[in-house]
Amino acid sequence: MNKQEFLEELREELMGLPQDEIEERLDFYSEMIEDRMEEGLSEEVAVAEIGIPAEIAAQIIEDIPLTRFVVEKVKPKRKLKVWEIVLLVLGSPIWVPLLLAAIVIALAIYLVGWALIAALWAVEAALAVSAVALAAVGFYSLFHANVPGGILAFGAGAACAGVAIFLFFGCREATRGILILTKKIIYSIKTRLMGKENS
Repeated sequence: MNKQEFLEELREELMGLPQDEIEERLDFYSEMIEDRMEEGLSEEVAVAEIGIPAEIAAQIIEDIPLTRFVVEKVKPKRKLKVWEIVLLVLGSPIWVPLLLAAIVIALAIYLVGWALIAALWAVEAALAVSAVALAAVGFYSLFHANVPGGILAFGAGAACAGVAIFLFFGCREATRGILILTKKIIYSIKTRLMGKENS
């Protein structure tokens, strides 16, 4: 792939972003290719070293704050006509509550996910503290001639420690999963605001 093909493909992938943002990114990658060519690389090798346009575009979209996409999408491209304003105002008792309800429901579902993860981490912490406390009780019991109680406390402490170790990995993966889901949701919102519903 040569420089021109790369830049055209990147432009296509970035369609939907503000035009000044697209031009700034294209200029940046054009300069990057030229710098590598000045270092002695061929045009094709310089382009190949930079990466795949689709992956670069995905990273660019991820790096742009969601608020910028919303502001760009909400900002009218043309002046609204009087009848459009009237329809928006008259329809607002219907569409505003529905929109707010949808946003609140989506946010509530998302927060429930984080609440479940917080609860998992709380159980993890309780098990870890219980393991330490039961080990201390076991030592205390053994030194005060309560051997069966000490053995029982050690056994319970070991069980808590074992469950805590396994639960730690589950908590870590659940947290990582919801963070990945969050990134995917934000990326999906951005691509929809760009007009790329199929991305």
